[in-house]
Amino acid sequence: MAPLAESFILIGAILLSGLAINYLGRMTRLPRVTLLLLFGFLIGPSGFNLLLSNGEAWLPVVTDLALLIIGFLLGGQLSKANLQKHGLHVFYISLAAALVTALAVFFGLLLLGVRPEVALLLAGIATATAPAATVDIVHEMKAEGVFTRTLLSIVAIDDAWGLMIFSIMLTLAGLYAGEAMSTAALLAGVWDIAGAFVVGIGLGIPAAFLANRIRSGEATLVEAIGAVLLCGGISLAVDVALLLAVMVMGATIANFSRPHIRIFHEMEQIAWPFMIMFFVFAGASLHVDVLFQIGFVGVAYIALRIVGKIAGAWLGAVISSAPDSLRKWTGIAMMPQAGVALGMALIADQRFPEFGNIVLTVVIGAVVVFELFGPIMTRIALLRSGDAEDLSRKETMNRE
Repeated sequence: MAPLAESFILIGAILLSGLAINYLGRMTRLPRVTLLLLFGFLIGPSGFNLLLSNGEAWLPVVTDLALLIIGFLLGGQLSKANLQKHGLHVFYISLAAALVTALAVFFGLLLLGVRPEVALLLAGIATATAPAATVDIVHEMKAEGVFTRTLLSIVAIDDAWGLMIFSIMLTLAGLYAGEAMSTAALLAGVWDIAGAFVVGIGLGIPAAFLANRIRSGEATLVEAIGAVLLCGGISLAVDVALLLAVMVMGATIANFSRPHIRIFHEMEQIAWPFMIMFFVFAGASLHVDVLFQIGFVGVAYIALRIVGKIAGAWLGAVISSAPDSLRKWTGIAMMPQAGVALGMALIADQRFPEFGNIVLTVVIGAVVVFELFGPIMTRIALLRSGDAEDLSRKETMNRE
């Protein structure tokens, strides 16, 4: 069979299977991300090996496209108006939660005898959260209040800190893996982050200028896709953090373009097909043999991330004199972890193939756990904060 025909069959089959899985998720109330990962595992090499011969070739392409869309949409949440609503609470809680989580995972894994390179990579990945999962729970529970509004802003900016920390961890892991501690290596690490800001702002300002001149109903989606792909290509060409660059570009557009809401709404409409392929291919990358070998690392990673998020959010809330509800429940509400973490793990896999299998397997296993139980913890936090009612209990009482 011709490679092009195989590619069309593969993509079409995965997308249609994603629709079926989405329907199954509504029936079972299981997160569709988890179901897509499990589906990818079943059809991948560790399962029934049903992927066509060129399936693996699509993984880096799908990964980069999905990361570009995720980063752009995250950047859209970082407008000045959104951040001004909740002031210092958002800044300190999000920063402390990311830093304390990274430190807890890194030093905790080191004490357990994990190689420094692996501990650094997992520490950077542990900072990531899943804003989409949090938003879904908020909408489902009809939550409203100071805690809810602050939480939504925190999970939006939290991944910004996470991306910067992850970029630093990638550089340090490279040094531990054998790169000489030289000025050139340090400058490369600085460029990975600073260069992402240069690319993101450099493309975001003209994109915002263009958006201001596109009238309602015109091709805003064309502009969004063009800007995202251009940002991704330039980021890869000059070797800067791709996800951070496109997120900075999104934030720049959100702050300098009047009709920016329309642009991000248009991008959201095309995001799901790429997310389906992203999660399915990520699930297909799971290596069961590695999972059996590093089970204790996965358990430790999950436990240390939970401790880090709760302790970090509490510390940030104390420093910013936040209300008691934010001190007690913000960290618990930040447990979901999905797409961004998987993207980071796939980047680590591509850059450090000798450690990639361990990192990717741990993260995929942890994502399954956090996607199953994370929303439950977010739900508990919203109830305890007083911003939401237990709707199922209320309906039962009404029937009685």
